[in-house]
Amino acid sequence: MAPKNEKSARTEELEREYTIPLRASQHQPSRRRRAGHALLTVRRFIGRHMKGTVEDVWIDPRLNEHIWERGVQHIPPSVRVKAIRFEDGLIEVDLVEGA
Repeated sequence: MAPKNEKSARTEELEREYTIPLRASQHQPSRRRRAGHALLTVRRFIGRHMKGTVEDVWIDPRLNEHIWERGVQHIPPSVRVKAIRFEDGLIEVDLVEGA
């Protein structure tokens, strides 16, 4: 059995789907910062739930365009994403097909 301080549990690839609520991003920042705040919310949510850091989260351009498609002020209330954590610690976030 491996000691507890080793990161042996994080060496395999992990894939999960999440529904990220962005409703708070409509109320917290000013109107001209909503889409940017929503992207930061996605990074924080995925970093927390996939046991990574905000710097390790890579957002797919399709997800970025989905959040920005109605402009900076009118973001979607929630978004369904698929997150994959690779062996090197990088976390890739993509929009779920059909969502």
